[in-house]
Amino acid sequence: MPGHKGVGSLCESLDITEIAGADSLFEANGIIRESEKNASALFGSETFYSTEGSSLCIRAMVYMLSLYAKEIGRKPLILAGRNAHKTFLSALALTDTDVFWIYPKKYESYLSCSVTASELEDIFKSSSELPIAVYLTSPDYLGNFSDIAGVAEVCHKYGVLLCVDNAHGAYLKFLSPSKHPIDLGADICCDSAHKTLPALTGSAYLHVSKNAPESFSREAKNALCLFASTSPSYLLLESLDKTNAYLEGHAERLNAFLPLLDSLREELCANGYALIENEELKITIDAKAYGYYGDELADILYKNGIVCEFADRDHLVMMFTPENSSSDIDKVKKALTSIEKKEALVNAPKEFFAPVRAMSVREAVFSPQERLPIYECEGRVLASASVPCPPAVPIVVSGEIIDKNAIELFEYYGIDSCVVVKKK
Repeated sequence: MPGHKGVGSLCESLDITEIAGADSLFEANGIIRESEKNASALFGSETFYSTEGSSLCIRAMVYMLSLYAKEIGRKPLILAGRNAHKTFLSALALTDTDVFWIYPKKYESYLSCSVTASELEDIFKSSSELPIAVYLTSPDYLGNFSDIAGVAEVCHKYGVLLCVDNAHGAYLKFLSPSKHPIDLGADICCDSAHKTLPALTGSAYLHVSKNAPESFSREAKNALCLFASTSPSYLLLESLDKTNAYLEGHAERLNAFLPLLDSLREELCANGYALIENEELKITIDAKAYGYYGDELADILYKNGIVCEFADRDHLVMMFTPENSSSDIDKVKKALTSIEKKEALVNAPKEFFAPVRAMSVREAVFSPQERLPIYECEGRVLASASVPCPPAVPIVVSGEIIDKNAIELFEYYGIDSCVVVKKK
């Protein structure tokens, strides 16, 4: 294996498997181990490779948290920001881990869930049972950060671990000063190497802090292996290895590129656009404030040869990296500033109200299921959070009852059906 025997017109000559000298990802003791050590030195952590994206890392992290809870005699309970990726739900189901949600503020999109240190301390003080960990998505899909440093301090004060989905923020390590979750006090986190670094799609890192429980570094490979394919892509492993060399000069590359984005932001604001993000490599436009829906702006950009990262009725999200040229930036600026501003659209999504939980995530995911049109779903229990990616953030999570409020939100965001638990 592989059956192409290295012959073909694509990348077959580089697509190898666990032959002599190539090492084996989950039993690494050769060049893969050396490469992961190089990545560890760059990130200041114990770093492990994934060729199945941050999704694999998220499942591994939840599994490791569950194991650790049992090891110290605690209930596997995680306090999580509600804007978690749907992979987090599958991880809860597979590991039979319970969750308690932190919900977005009234002014926040369902894609965001900022968490402050004081808010978290209030939750801990009023809780009868502390979670084993807090799980945050930061930066989120719209480019907003939680106070990772403050949250980490509160977590460790109460003997709680901090786990961060940093899929969109691998580059944060190379800012000055670093904004990477590991440097801000997180115990464990994942980075997608393909989102903001030049690795191939599906490449990712699992980072374990040097201050994390000792078992995390010991169990990380087994945790990844439990949920991973036994045939990891060597093309992606080579891509991760090449990214190590790229990262040696990434700080300088970022410092040279970020002023170009700052200039673009200034031009857009001067033209009347409202920007809502605070992440260095994202620009997120409040589309309705400019008189358009986000997907309308995305269509205009597409006709100008520009593909945005994500758009819905409310937002247009663009992700940049230093691999974008100055001419790319100019093209975006020209396209957006040529759009005539209109009167702001005032129709907003219905306010989100926390749904009632009918069963655990695991019970719902492993129950018999059926897909129904959204107008038939009121009162039914959601089985599978089958939302598209992007943004892959569910409005209702598995095990919760779909109420009228949820249906109105589904309709606003164009979701026309749900997978629900079958009635007996």
